[in-house]
Amino acid sequence: MKANPSKGFIYFICMVSAMGGLLFGYDWVVIGGAKPFYELYFGISDSPVMQGVAMTTALVGCLVGAMVAGWAADRWGRKPLLSTAAVLFTVSAIGTGLFDDFTMFNVARFVGGVGIGVASALSPMYIAEVSPANIRGRMVSLNQMTIVLGILAAQIVNMLLARDTQVAESQAWNVEWGWRWMFWAETLPAALFLVMSMFIPESPVYMGLKVQGNELKVKDKGPSLRTLFLDGRYRRVLWLGLVIAVFQQWCGTNVIFNYAQEIFVGAGFDVDGMFINIVITGIANVVFTFVALYTIERWGRRTLMLLGAGGLGIIYFVLGLCYWQGVQGIAMVALVVMAISVYAMTLGPVTWTLLAEIFPNRIRGLAMATCTFALWVGCCTLTFSFPSMNAALGSNGTFWTYSLICLLAFLFLWRRCPETKGKSLEELEKELIYED
Repeated sequence: MKANPSKGFIYFICMVSAMGGLLFGYDWVVIGGAKPFYELYFGISDSPVMQGVAMTTALVGCLVGAMVAGWAADRWGRKPLLSTAAVLFTVSAIGTGLFDDFTMFNVARFVGGVGIGVASALSPMYIAEVSPANIRGRMVSLNQMTIVLGILAAQIVNMLLARDTQVAESQAWNVEWGWRWMFWAETLPAALFLVMSMFIPESPVYMGLKVQGNELKVKDKGPSLRTLFLDGRYRRVLWLGLVIAVFQQWCGTNVIFNYAQEIFVGAGFDVDGMFINIVITGIANVVFTFVALYTIERWGRRTLMLLGAGGLGIIYFVLGLCYWQGVQGIAMVALVVMAISVYAMTLGPVTWTLLAEIFPNRIRGLAMATCTFALWVGCCTLTFSFPSMNAALGSNGTFWTYSLICLLAFLFLWRRCPETKGKSLEELEKELIYED
């Protein structure tokens, strides 16, 4: 990397790295729009088990990708792993739409999930390591911005490709070809990410570790999970990162993306209205992530995390009341948009920023991967539990449960969440690791 890189160069390499977030967002959400059609194609519409397999295969891949990302990044560097993620996204996008066999369809989804796991760990970490302290929060938030742009792109592509479900000929096209093109649309940005990743430098933090003579050889003597969990210097900050990562999922907002059909149909909307409302939520997601780019360096990470936990707790409590009272229509859409807006300017981007900042250089790769793994475990358990919770507690009880989780997280963050804005990674290391 250049000795004194210009701000323009920093923005360029951060945007390239953040393309991993764009593909992460697209690949994660696109399956929701394709779901009604590939289920008919593969004949699994009446098989809840097979439906669950199709929806969660990529999440299993996420766990694998996140699990290996830290070790691989410490051994071979951040840049090669970003390029590897780009290859995985490209292969998955082509294969998922190409295969006529349900097993191979899931293999392709798994490959894409590995790409998501790698990108979700590496992109924010790389950006944090190449960015100056005074703009680091904004730069890492670019990764969240590209994630939500990827989500919105998937929602728009799904809506445009899903032809009128009331017309038999259009429905037949959706079942035969529509779902395939939803996945294939990812190929172009994935290939672009692969090409652009060739033009970014290696992280200076990784290069610094390599040039410390033979005192610390990343591939041979790097930190272990035993070090992370048992070394008293690291244990406290690791648990902080794990709680923040899991809470980002268990705050409940992501069920709106994964189960939008159930949520909006339950609020009284038909299928066409459901697709329109999904796009509305995607637009709100993008707009308020833009807001986060400007507030994260002004308000600080701690303030935004508290605002997110408290705000979502209140909104979910009200949303539960509305479900309990049978409220339908635009009022429910407004509450859902409010929840996504709060999440988009707080917990969404700030979680990734904090995870990329709070760990010392020596353990950042493994610690970031460990927390990302925990985040995807949270995502899996959230995805699996929502249908059962919704059936057992009703929509009102489910959102009241999420409200309680947000309240508990607010109390935890009030006591434990540090303020990291404006501080170098070295300053944070001394403050969070070596001082009790």
